[in-house]
Amino acid sequence: MHSLAAFLLILLAGGAEAFRICAFNTQRLTLAKVVTEQVKDTLVQIVARCDIMVLQEVVDSSNKTISLLLQELKRFDGSRHYSSLDSSRLGRSTYKEKYVYIYRSDKTQVLNSYQYEDEDDLFAREPFVAQFTLPSKILPSLVLVPLHTTPKDVEKELNALYNVFLDVSQRWQSKEVILLGDFNADCTSLPKKRLSQLLLRTEAGFHWVIPDGEDTTVRASTHCTYDRIVLHGEGCQSLLQAAAAFNFPKSFHLTEEEALSISDHYPVEVELNQTARSIQPLSLPTLLLLSLLLSLLPSQLDLVAHGCDVHVAFRT
Repeated sequence: MHSLAAFLLILLAGGAEAFRICAFNTQRLTLAKVVTEQVKDTLVQIVARCDIMVLQEVVDSSNKTISLLLQELKRFDGSRHYSSLDSSRLGRSTYKEKYVYIYRSDKTQVLNSYQYEDEDDLFAREPFVAQFTLPSKILPSLVLVPLHTTPKDVEKELNALYNVFLDVSQRWQSKEVILLGDFNADCTSLPKKRLSQLLLRTEAGFHWVIPDGEDTTVRASTHCTYDRIVLHGEGCQSLLQAAAAFNFPKSFHLTEEEALSISDHYPVEVELNQTARSIQPLSLPTLLLLSLLLSLLPSQLDLVAHGCDVHVAFRT
């Protein structure tokens, strides 16, 4: 009766769609890059998987790149509505990047945002912080703090990120925060011994959901967990369903060369339930279906359990 039991558990779980938050270092994203057909098509599919996507290394000084992406997202799925939120251009030299949030405005809205004031110049690209609504009674809003570190100052920047968390907590009176982005937090940029000594590792309450050792790089010659997602807050952590790097070359059947034309990083993502993990109340249709199943004769139950397969498709 394993198949029938599994089916009943699915009914009990309620099947609510998770809310997916992603971060992606798009490796010098420009308009010239996005107008390339394969790059555009793959990038749109990657972004469309997410309810909120934080893009890094957007180097276009105009808004044309993001405008094109939004246009293509609408064409890809007209049932969804997308909006964007950009930081200023950030960097210490003539080379500058932007953080860009692309989000489903039919599912979430921006409540607040601000550019962190980096008075001591600790960051090459200081975080652009935003607070979003969530479709959850447990956690109606959540703060996102993206960071793309510079490899030569990884440890300094990640320890300074703790100060950004404190600033956010005081400013908006919320400790429900997700820190995310290309932290360069592995390999030669940050050896494991130094990683374990970071404030975000030693201070209580921070949960690193991308496991150490998970490869977030496209090249077969590298195996580094550069890209990270860190959760803080009881509400946030109670809704955690899954977190991983998204291996887009494998999912979209791309060669390494084709994948590298898009980025040398995988996106990282976290899925949050709309409710805390628990058995949900059954709806009337579900109760009627359960009643029908339980009314079957034992021989019929055995037939259902052993003669039929219940297939469940999970979104990838």
